[in-house]
Amino acid sequence: MNKSIIFEALKKLLISNFEIDAASISPEKRLDDDLGLDSLDMVDIILYLKDYVSEKVDPGLFKNAHTVQDIINLIEPYWKHDL
Repeated sequence: MNKSIIFEALKKLLISNFEIDAASISPEKRLDDDLGLDSLDMVDIILYLKDYVSEKVDPGLFKNAHTVQDIINLIEPYWKHDL
């Protein structure tokens, strides 16, 4: 389904914008402890992903995102299927 596509887009974002090593990115990785991201980084991720979603996503949803998989699950219902 779209989860693998979302993961790949998110992975590219993390590599290019946050200089995270590709080998260290997997769905179960914790955003803070494993990848070193903070709440300000989450805002940047939301801004980047807005180009990939069909409507505005409430940023408040992301406050409970703790892993890469959490972001994937939050974004999936909004993901543009024609990418």
